[in-house]
Amino acid sequence: MAEASGVNVGSGCEEKGPEGLSLEPVPPGTTISRVKLLDTMVDTFLQKLIAAGSYQRFTDCYKRFYQLQPEMTQRIYDKFITQLQTSIREEISEIKAEGNLEAVLNALDTIVEEGKDHKEPAWRPSGIPEKDLQRAMVPYFLQQRDALQRRVQKQEAENRQLADAVLAGRRQVEELQLQGQARQQAWQMQSPAVQSLAEVQPSCPSKRAVRW
Repeated sequence: MAEASGVNVGSGCEEKGPEGLSLEPVPPGTTISRVKLLDTMVDTFLQKLIAAGSYQRFTDCYKRFYQLQPEMTQRIYDKFITQLQTSIREEISEIKAEGNLEAVLNALDTIVEEGKDHKEPAWRPSGIPEKDLQRAMVPYFLQQRDALQRRVQKQEAENRQLADAVLAGRRQVEELQLQGQARQQAWQMQSPAVQSLAEVQPSCPSKRAVRW
């Protein structure tokens, strides 16, 4: 198992510690910046991660390969640990850059240091957190409620317009159906006269033929 100093058992290699950062315990009452505390947490996490994935465990997982190529196994393990540390540090650096964490944490340190000399309740006028939080948050929630009500009213108006359009379309369809039924009935009433006329017309040429 690797110790806190970063020494790997069986590898003979020392892991490089964080640049300019000491993991030794600090005296009580000493103020530590939040940026340094974050870096210390990352380094502690890396040390515990390496300790959990020690060289002994690595060789236990690849025992056959270790028996055949012990030196190659050692180099693979060292390369893996180095790349793992580099990858994690790069990910943490990207997160810190994207969130501007160093500036935010330094600003928070400044606010805390400036607030040590203030004895009054700071931004809490009444000194009662519940009342001050309610006074600060209620206007915001009321504003959000009004915005949601306006959105609901707008959506309801659009729904009414759509419902009116659907009803108008249904009425138009019903009118077309009535018109179609009326035309069908009119055609049915006229159909007997049309049939009788069709029966009369063939007899006319025969009469004329008799006259000729």
